[in-house]
Amino acid sequence: MKSLKYILAGILFGIVMAKSQAISWYRIQEMFRFQAFHMYGIIGTAVVLGTISVWLIKKWKLKDTSGMPIVFKAKERAYPRYLIGGSIFGLGWALTGACPGPMFVNLGYGYLAMAIVIAGALGGTYLYGVLKNKLPH
Repeated sequence: MKSLKYILAGILFGIVMAKSQAISWYRIQEMFRFQAFHMYGIIGTAVVLGTISVWLIKKWKLKDTSGMPIVFKAKERAYPRYLIGGSIFGLGWALTGACPGPMFVNLGYGYLAMAIVIAGALGGTYLYGVLKNKLPH
């Protein structure tokens, strides 16, 4: 019963993604071709809401579900890593028409070809886990 709120949050997330057309391959291609503002508006809204949420969490010193304080640790400045990783992520997003959230929503929506994309994403994640310690920092 405790997991029900997470299942309901996932269902709500999927509905919002589908209704906002954020899972649409066509909308994603429009974004990468700079033909429409639609996806940039969705992403911009998410960034603004995320920024406000982090500010509120810090201001009110909120705790997680287990009662522990939420702490944001500073990240090291390794811009080449971020540029390479972001480029790989962006290429995958542009080629498949989906980032991680919409991949699962599209699969749930009945687009079974997304199972191949999900398998590739999981394989890439596993490969990164295997190679992580061997990669330059």
